[in-house]
Amino acid sequence: MKNGVVIVGAGHAGVQAAASLREDGYDGPVILVSDENELPYHKPPLSKSFIKDVEARPQPLRGETFYTGSAIDFRPGIRIERIDAGRRLLDIAGGGEIAFDHLILATGSRPRVLPLPGFDLSGVVSLRSLTDARRIRELSARSDEVVILGGGFIGLEIAATLRAAGRAVTVVEAVDRLLGRAVAPVVASHVRQRLEATGVRILTGTSIARLEGENGHVAAAITSTGERLPARMVIVGIGAVPNVELAQDAGLAIANGIRVDHQMRSSVPEILAIGDAASYRHWFTGGDVRLESVQNATDQARLAARTISGHADAYSAVPWFWSDIGDMKLQMVGLTAGGDSHVVLGDLPDNKFSIYHFAGDRLLGIESVNRPGDHMLGRKMLGAGFSPRPETVAMGPEGLKAALAAFQQDEAARAAG
Repeated sequence: MKNGVVIVGAGHAGVQAAASLREDGYDGPVILVSDENELPYHKPPLSKSFIKDVEARPQPLRGETFYTGSAIDFRPGIRIERIDAGRRLLDIAGGGEIAFDHLILATGSRPRVLPLPGFDLSGVVSLRSLTDARRIRELSARSDEVVILGGGFIGLEIAATLRAAGRAVTVVEAVDRLLGRAVAPVVASHVRQRLEATGVRILTGTSIARLEGENGHVAAAITSTGERLPARMVIVGIGAVPNVELAQDAGLAIANGIRVDHQMRSSVPEILAIGDAASYRHWFTGGDVRLESVQNATDQARLAARTISGHADAYSAVPWFWSDIGDMKLQMVGLTAGGDSHVVLGDLPDNKFSIYHFAGDRLLGIESVNRPGDHMLGRKMLGAGFSPRPETVAMGPEGLKAALAAFQQDEAARAAG
């Protein structure tokens, strides 16, 4: 195939797809297109170490020599304007075309826009890219008061980071608790207590009516009840939307993301989609999901490369996530929607505990705070298809390890006949 594989998007998913193609022995052309002018970089540090350290540099996903040494044609600063699926061509903004035999869309997601009066003032920012992180770092150096709109992972990571740097931080969340779509209420309550103990002010069940400015720069956020929250920087972190416009305009099926099958193929088989922009029927829950995590992005990228290389594997990676918020390392494994009971291990006051979520006797997932061993064991159990009973969980990690070992022995014996 003379035109090879073109990958649009050079985040975690796109770079992993390029690397995996070469690792799987694909010897055709591989073109990696990015709309940024940066060497592809790790995104998780942007909301933490990068914005608090003026000397911090982005952490590259791969060294520059990786791309040349692996015969990967990395093209930064290029925006794709249109996909011609029938002719297998990409139109480049400003002129030019790129032909492909297979196309991988790793277009990611972007921050959701909050259309408030004053949203276009200077000092109102979101975090998606390295450019955004640099802007936040620059603004935070001269902003004693910061308001963060949204109590999700990104907003709380930034809140903890800026508070530790001495800023007065207020988090405003429209619903009645933090991390509403991400973790159980007991975990969300614990996170709130720890943040408030450091001096972060948290307002839940509160909306913002408008932003006020002085000389074109934001000066305050005004709540719907009329309270004025002074701010020289307002960070909007109210979720993300998938970048599906290219795919949609090309006629690909869209359903809360670019719809893909169990091999990451879109409704046009030569076009695959991975990462934050892809939606699919999840093997574990049987429901439709679109996951925003580095793990999901890289695992889907590996599978997409295998699909293009001629393998017939189905996506079966165990989903896991993580977040560092102040002195809390949150780690989640599995998908816990639909749970009807849980078991707690550890001690909340000690800031070290795990919540095991069940639907009946089936383990759905585990949420851990500063208990990495529970997280790793959970990944092994779910990956093996093992669901311990709630009373086994109550026995603690050693009991779970013994139960998992016995299950694996039984499975091995069954496979051996």
